Amino acid sequence: MKRTVLLALLVLCSVAVVDAETYKWTDDQGVVSSTADPAQIPSRYRSMAMKVGDIPLTRKAGTTAIQNVAASESGRSANLQDRGGNIMAYPVKDYARLIGMAGFSEAMLTNHFTLYQGYVTNTNKLLDTLEQMLKDGKAANPEFAELKRRLGWEFNGMRLHEYYFDTLGGNGKVDLNGRLARKKIEDFGSVEAWQKDFMATGAMRGIGWVVLYQDTVSGRLFNFWINEHDQGHPAGCMPILVMDVFEHAFMLDYGLKRADYIEAFFKNIDWKAVEARLK
Repeated sequence: MKRTVLLALLVLCSVAVVDAETYKWTDDQGVVSSTADPAQIPSRYRSMAMKVGDIPLTRKAGTTAIQNVAASESGRSANLQDRGGNIMAYPVKDYARLIGMAGFSEAMLTNHFTLYQGYVTNTNKLLDTLEQMLKDGKAANPEFAELKRRLGWEFNGMRLHEYYFDTLGGNGKVDLNGRLARKKIEDFGSVEAWQKDFMATGAMRGIGWVVLYQDTVSGRLFNFWINEHDQGHPAGCMPILVMDVFEHAFMLDYGLKRADYIEAFFKNIDWKAVEARLK
């Protein structure tokens, strides 16, 4: 019963993060807000508050206590633990190496790391809850169905951010003799034509992701626009390069100048890491 209570909270909200001085939360659109008064946190986000640090945060009356992610807001790695102290399935990856990256302020990266940590947390919570509901014979319940649907959104939110951060921190220099460059020439006519298409996709109105995919059947490269974490991904394709174009990825530093953010993104790509994904 206690696990079922999580339904409305998990379905409606992303994650809120609490520190010693302020309360921060990220809504379903990736917008980060903060307040010094906990009463000002919208109720839909307040109950899923996650404490950054080693102090567990107890939820409001009628719900259970949630153990937090033992990680700092700067993205330092940590092992996630469930309520029994067991290591959970997916750890928060360490991206502190990206602090100081040109064109990305520490504040913007810190907020982005915190958002990513929330996806890892919620992915583990959902997996744990769904497993228990199955054991309890509740797989036919509407709650099970809704949580199962939510899992794709949380899991992809986690994994897409990892694909994004994993290939940042480079110098942006392309090896024109490399396998990826040659494949771009084969499929797009030139590296420049591929980049023009990718950047134009990223500049489109709306929020989401731009992903360079490789079709694992034909080997062909495509640039795709993805509206939501769990929608629009081409079946049987491998993400080669992922760019986040939700507002939280750039607005703190660039406001509405998304094109400038995209330029900065390209200057920091680690193309060796990107090429390693190519089959």
